[in-house]
Amino acid sequence: MRLFNPTTPSLHHATRTVSLRTHGNTTIPLSEFATLLIPPYYANHLLFNGHLQTAWTVTKFGDPFVVHYARRHFVNPRDGGHFAVDIVTHDVSPAPEPTEGAEAENPGIKGMEGIIEDQLPPRTRHMTPAEAAGLGGDDSRPMLIVLHGLSGGSHEVYPRALLHGLLTGPGGDEWEACVLNSRGCAMSKISTKQLFNARWTSDVRAAVEYLHKVFPNRPLYAVGFSLGANILTNYLGEEGEDCVLKAAVVISNPWDLELARKALVRTWIGREVYSKVMGTNLRRLFETHIEQLAQDDRIDIEAVRRGVYIHEFDRDFTAKVFGYPTVGSYYRDAGSVNNLLKVRVPLLVLHAKDDPISVEEAVPYDEVMANPHVFMAITEDGGHLSWFEWGGGRWFVKPVCASAPTQELKATN
Repeated sequence: MRLFNPTTPSLHHATRTVSLRTHGNTTIPLSEFATLLIPPYYANHLLFNGHLQTAWTVTKFGDPFVVHYARRHFVNPRDGGHFAVDIVTHDVSPAPEPTEGAEAENPGIKGMEGIIEDQLPPRTRHMTPAEAAGLGGDDSRPMLIVLHGLSGGSHEVYPRALLHGLLTGPGGDEWEACVLNSRGCAMSKISTKQLFNARWTSDVRAAVEYLHKVFPNRPLYAVGFSLGANILTNYLGEEGEDCVLKAAVVISNPWDLELARKALVRTWIGREVYSKVMGTNLRRLFETHIEQLAQDDRIDIEAVRRGVYIHEFDRDFTAKVFGYPTVGSYYRDAGSVNNLLKVRVPLLVLHAKDDPISVEEAVPYDEVMANPHVFMAITEDGGHLSWFEWGGGRWFVKPVCASAPTQELKATN
């Protein structure tokens, strides 16, 4: 890190990238368009390495990003599992009283009885059945779908930093947004014997399909953070040419989970700090939903509880629940690097070389340069989901929000 001086991110893309058509009916290569979005990084010189940047991201000091949500409950028709989507609201009023019979009239929330949360994160209220039944419209406002990181949720600072920057910046009043909470996260309840994993894209697909159906004229975009970035990339690759999203951004994607695991256990701080903290967070989530999860005969509850590190949780719980014979087979299958080659919508990748969790050795430079739909910006420093700048801003917000006024761009090939 060069103290007090901005650094210029390195840019990576195919020699010839896909062309984008503007609302003025002109075309511009993705590489040229995206280059204009990437600003210099004015790193906070007090947070002079990736560990300090990453540690600071979990603090709530100086949190000015006020975002309010109304929670919409969904049942995934593919497996009957419940998940929650927090939709950004432009008011701070309490939810209106439900009207009699409203739930019965709304098949989209069938089966929610008995699993609606008693508690919610700050600045979040329940959407009533009547509100949920009326969700939809013919407007053409762009809508952003956000996927959070491991065991996080809509309440975390980093998605709120992005949403606050988007909705209060130039053109922000035209946007709508929501956060897809992974199963069991953000104080949401579960109705099946599973949580989530890095390869599980079914809830993303269900949410996108629903939003595309009820808002047929809205262009849909997505941003994924960390584990959510990996899930989003997998989803984009699976959808390929049929993807209804107009564009996407992935931030601090781990890419190759087996490489990331080996890098974590290689150092003391990786093993005893990052891996242990992530393992603790997952076990806490496990205990929160123990009543449902304990019904799975494949799970040795005491083995899960004895675990310390994240790979032990994935070995004793995640791999077993999702049918993988070993934790290694889960990690090798779940990494999104191979699906990156199948992405067919414009994708912006943001990464920091000193990220101690999503390590640089897993960054797929070759695959980025082999796919004309992908553009990657890499900073020398910035940590994991961090990029704190002098003055308190977060660098990753800038390139994402810079594209907001030009959201009408469309890929032409």
